[in-house]
Amino acid sequence: MSNTQLNEPQTQAVRHVSGPLLVFAGAGSGKTRTITYRIAHLLANEKVPPYRILAVTFTNKAAGEMRDRIEQLVGSGLARDLWVGTFHSVSARLLRRYCGEVGLNRNFVIYDESDQKALMSRVLKSKNLSDREYPPKLILSRIHAKKQEGLSPEQVERSRNFDTTLIELYGLYQKALLSSNAVDFEDLILLIMRLSEKPNSVAGEELRSRFGFVLVDEFQDTNSTQYRLVKALSAQTRNLCVVGDDDQSIYRWRGANVGIIRGFRRDFPDACVVKLEQNYRSSANIVQAALSIIESARSREPKRLWTEQALGSPIIVRSVADERDEAAWVVRTVRERLSQQVDPRQIAVFYRVHAQSRVLEEAFRAENLPYQIIGGTRFFDRAEIKDILAYLRLVENPNSEADLVRIINVPARGIGKKTIELIFDEATRMGSSAWHALKSSTESPGLPTAARQKLRQFVNLINEWRAALVAGNTPFQLANRIVDESGYRKYLQDQDSAESDARIGNIEEFLGSIAEYEDDTELTDEKSTLTGYLERISLVAAPDAMKDVPKVALMTVHAAKGLEFDTVLLSGMEDDVFPYKGLDLGESDELDEERRLAYVAVTRAKVHLSIFHASQRTLFGQTRYLRRSMFLDDLPDGIVKHEASHQSLGRFSNDKNIEIESARPLSRDRWLTHEKSAASDALRPGERFVDRSAFDDLAHSEPATTLRRGQSVFHARFGRGIVENIESGAESPMVTATFPGFGRRKILSRYLVNG
Repeated sequence: MSNTQLNEPQTQAVRHVSGPLLVFAGAGSGKTRTITYRIAHLLANEKVPPYRILAVTFTNKAAGEMRDRIEQLVGSGLARDLWVGTFHSVSARLLRRYCGEVGLNRNFVIYDESDQKALMSRVLKSKNLSDREYPPKLILSRIHAKKQEGLSPEQVERSRNFDTTLIELYGLYQKALLSSNAVDFEDLILLIMRLSEKPNSVAGEELRSRFGFVLVDEFQDTNSTQYRLVKALSAQTRNLCVVGDDDQSIYRWRGANVGIIRGFRRDFPDACVVKLEQNYRSSANIVQAALSIIESARSREPKRLWTEQALGSPIIVRSVADERDEAAWVVRTVRERLSQQVDPRQIAVFYRVHAQSRVLEEAFRAENLPYQIIGGTRFFDRAEIKDILAYLRLVENPNSEADLVRIINVPARGIGKKTIELIFDEATRMGSSAWHALKSSTESPGLPTAARQKLRQFVNLINEWRAALVAGNTPFQLANRIVDESGYRKYLQDQDSAESDARIGNIEEFLGSIAEYEDDTELTDEKSTLTGYLERISLVAAPDAMKDVPKVALMTVHAAKGLEFDTVLLSGMEDDVFPYKGLDLGESDELDEERRLAYVAVTRAKVHLSIFHASQRTLFGQTRYLRRSMFLDDLPDGIVKHEASHQSLGRFSNDKNIEIESARPLSRDRWLTHEKSAASDALRPGERFVDRSAFDDLAHSEPATTLRRGQSVFHARFGRGIVENIESGAESPMVTATFPGFGRRKILSRYLVNG
């Protein structure tokens, strides 16, 4: 096997044989190539038996790709007995061999999230504890955190977040797992770690001597138990090779500890340290942008990324008015790259949080651009959004059986499956709707008193909301009531986890979409109705009619780790969005992780990078006036081209070297923008700050006098559009026009000017 395809640091890492090895591998520096060549070198040149080599990765996909590359280098025969896999798959394989040592049978099962939740519910029931007071998901997340620290129930110390009751529940949960001959995912690693560390144990000795060489990829993402495991497995030979980049450690919230890679030399003072700093992925401008961002981190291993690639095009930093303006520019940029023959699969749009995807998705749909959500669910397909929509549809139409089934016991209100089946059986017998049978069942002597009472409470809730709708509650007011009065918001808050916080944020974003709908209808002098909103959503959220064609990727930056694209469009680069407002940014560790996340985002781009920041953004139902991200201040002027749409000029007119363009060209001389005011700070969740003076001002300017199909017109909010249809009206003609990024809109002609 030849090393001619390696640079000098890569070659050094490949040829190092004995003793600990620490490889700091910068973004795009050929990390995977180095690992695979090192393993191939051990097999072909050092004659190490394949079964004596363990390579650990963090995803099954990465493990498969690593094995394939090694086989290409040395042949499938020599690579056949290699141990290559994730921490969990390797641990499961070892645990099958040593299961008796930890009290399990060989046919033990691995419980997934739903299995774990069901088991914890039974534990709570055995202690007469309420699921509401002790949500199983929350309890499990805290137990898993302790397992990631390597702590058994006996080792956990009482604290504010882990009191005596939780310690007892942890112990009972472990006993229940053992009696079920089952483990959870954290146990897979924890049990083998303990066994491999156990002194004076036959199994421990065998584990410590099984592998002659241990290699760990993405080492910056390890937690305590994972690190202790690989240390124990390599304890006899000390041939432990770890490869990673502390600048790309972005999973602290999942238990990863960046201090492990930085402290490796403390545990192994004789470790050989190699730094891979040459980037082979990106243009020189992109590499410089990434380096400028990460070098401001308060704590990092010194390394300087560089490349021999050409400068490439400058980084585009575009200021936009709001998230709609941003989405229109994203769509326009995508179209430009497609026209330059860039494969759609080589284009990615990044955002910091999932909720940002809603407006982007709507813009892609309006422009009929194929896209796919990576590592997440389409906004209107998310469970919490579908739940609240089901409530709204049921209020609008109580005869909707699908919606009734979905939410009659969500959140849990004690209406079981048997009761629901009886209701539907009664509906079939009566030849009526399930809603009618449900109302009748509240007085049925055939049901237990407790069941009738719970059904009556549910019926009363729906009837109260229907009455509120008749009394004039707006769609937003009604939806807000449903989220609170159904108990849905409290149900998520009680889970007190990162996932539940994200789901609450999605609901606030959903409420914001209703507020946007009400704003839009006000512009047409139409009354906003629940029917109208549900119709709009049904069109936006309808299943894709597109064929299986190459699609642009939309994803969070976290989901982009390990990927690369010709073109990256990074949205939402404002303080309070990226870096994220929900973090304690006064704490250097959290701010540094946000900076590392920005570094990861930038280094995914190979050729083209566009970054967008908005002067105001409605997110999670709240409108905020924002400053561009502090990370953008680190970018040197020489590699950046600043651009702005006209709409954003009022806020960013002092930016340097701004080149003014517009995705939706303006026929007016100005766009009224407003600095942050006490009035905007006082907005309630879901309310939008709407500058009515802009529309009043527009109404007094030159009207759109030549209305005809195909006519170009301009609207103060939606920008330039094309007239599709005109309906005469007593006060003002009603114009149907299509606006890039917003789709088809009906607007009174007095709000339009010639475009």
